[in-house]
Amino acid sequence: MKTHAAFLALLLCVVFPVSAQNGMNANKKAVINSVENHSDKLIEISDKIWAHAETAFRETASSKLLADYAEANGFTVERGVAEMPTAFVATYGSGSPVIGILGEFDALPGISQKAQPVKAPLEEGKPGHGCGHNLFGTGSLGAAIAVKELIKSGKLKGTIKFYGTPAEEKYFGKLWMAREGLFDNLDVCLDWHPSAETVADVQSSLALVDFTVEFFGEAAHASADPWNGKSASDGLELYTTGMNFLREHIKPTVRIHYHIQDGGQVVNVVPEYARVWTRVRDTKREGMLEVYERVKKIAEGAAMMAGVDYKISLVSGLHEVLVNRAGGTIMQKNLELLGPITYTKEEINFAKKIQEATGKPQIGMDSEIRPLEETKEHPGGGSTDVGDVSWVVPEIRLGVTTAPKDTPWHSWAVVACGGMSIGHKGMTYAAKAMGMTIVDLLEAPQKVEAVKEEFRERKGNAEYEAILPDGPPPIDGE
Repeated sequence: MKTHAAFLALLLCVVFPVSAQNGMNANKKAVINSVENHSDKLIEISDKIWAHAETAFRETASSKLLADYAEANGFTVERGVAEMPTAFVATYGSGSPVIGILGEFDALPGISQKAQPVKAPLEEGKPGHGCGHNLFGTGSLGAAIAVKELIKSGKLKGTIKFYGTPAEEKYFGKLWMAREGLFDNLDVCLDWHPSAETVADVQSSLALVDFTVEFFGEAAHASADPWNGKSASDGLELYTTGMNFLREHIKPTVRIHYHIQDGGQVVNVVPEYARVWTRVRDTKREGMLEVYERVKKIAEGAAMMAGVDYKISLVSGLHEVLVNRAGGTIMQKNLELLGPITYTKEEINFAKKIQEATGKPQIGMDSEIRPLEETKEHPGGGSTDVGDVSWVVPEIRLGVTTAPKDTPWHSWAVVACGGMSIGHKGMTYAAKAMGMTIVDLLEAPQKVEAVKEEFRERKGNAEYEAILPDGPPPIDGE
C-alpha cells in the first residue's frame, strides 16, 4: 500500500510538477531568483536612501540612486518629469499590457534614528524614514527589474514602467504626474507600502484637502496703543476655535487637523500677519469637500470678528483609493504561494525591544498570511496620493510587514526597523509578490481585463481631476 502511494506521488510529480501544482510556475520562480540575485544591491540602495533621509522635493540623492540603477538594468529613464526634478519614469519593453509600479523615497522631518531598538537619533532633529519609503521605492524597483528580465528573455510580452514619485509625505508628487497624464497609458498599476502586517490591500483611504489660511491686520504697540492695531492672530485664534466647535457637528469619518505656522513674532506687537495650515479628511471625497466649504466660511467669519483681511490658498488635495478586489485576489494568491516571512531569534528580540520601548505588548512580528479581507465602506487610517492614481488606472495594492506589530507609524521605531534586516526582508518579499502578480497579468490577458472591468464599474461616470492650484509644484515651498 505504501509502495502504491509512493508511486502515485511520484507519478503526480512527473505529470504535474510541484511548481505547477502550487501555482509557482517557471516565470514566478524566475522573479524570486531575480530579486534574490539583486538583493545585495537593493539592500545597499535602500540603506543609502535610509541614511540620506531626504524630505519632500529634496530627494536628489535618493532619486538618483533609483534612477541610475534602473538605467544600469536596461530601462530607459526620463528624469525630472512633471516639473519635479526628483520625479522620473523608467520604461522597458513594448506593446500591451502596460504595467506600472509606483515607488516612493521621501522621508519625514525630525525623526532621525539609528538602526537600534531604543530611541537614539542618528542626527538630532534631522529627518528619518518613519514610513519606510527607503524600502518602498527600492522594493518596487526590484519587482520591475525582475519583470524586465523576463520580457528581455522573451518569456513575457508587454511593457513595464517604474515611477519614481517624490514628496508623498507633504506635497503629494503623484498629483502633478497624474495631471501631466503620465499614468494614462497604463493598463494596470501596482504599489506596496511598509506595514506591521502582510496583506493584499483592498481597503480605501481618506480623501483630503490641504490649504493655508492667512490673516492680515495692522501692527501697533501691544501696550501703548493696541486700539490702533488689528490683530491677525486674533483672526487665527477665532478660526481655530470655530473649527474646534465644528468637530461636534461633523460625521465620525471626518478628521480636521491644523498647524499654526505663524502666530506673530514678539509679545509686545499686535501682529499684523498670521498663518495656519489646515487639513480636512473624510472617507469620501464628497464628504470632505462639504466640510471644506464649512471651514472656509469659518475663516471668513473669524476675519470679520477680528476686523482683519484673510486669504485661503489651496495647497493640494487627495482622492480616496478606488479599491480593486479583482487585483487584490490575484495578489492574495501570490502571498499564499510565498507564505509568511520568517525571522531569526535576533530579529524577534529586536522587535520585542521596540515594542517594550513604545509601550506595546511584546509579541514580536506578524507576517501571517490571512484570507483576503472584506472591503470596508468607511475605513480608518491615513491618506495617500496613490488614491489619485487609482482613479486614472486600476491599482493593485500590497502591505508588507517591515516593523513589529502595533508599532507607532511615522515614528523613530519604524525608522530603526527600516535600516536593518527586518525592513530588508519585507522589502525583498514585496518585490517578489509584486513581480509574481505582474507575471499573472502578463501571462493572462483575461486577468487584466477583469481588473479593468471592475475599475470601470467602480469609477462609473466620474471624471478624474487633480485637486491642485494652477502652476508648477512648490519645489521651493516651505
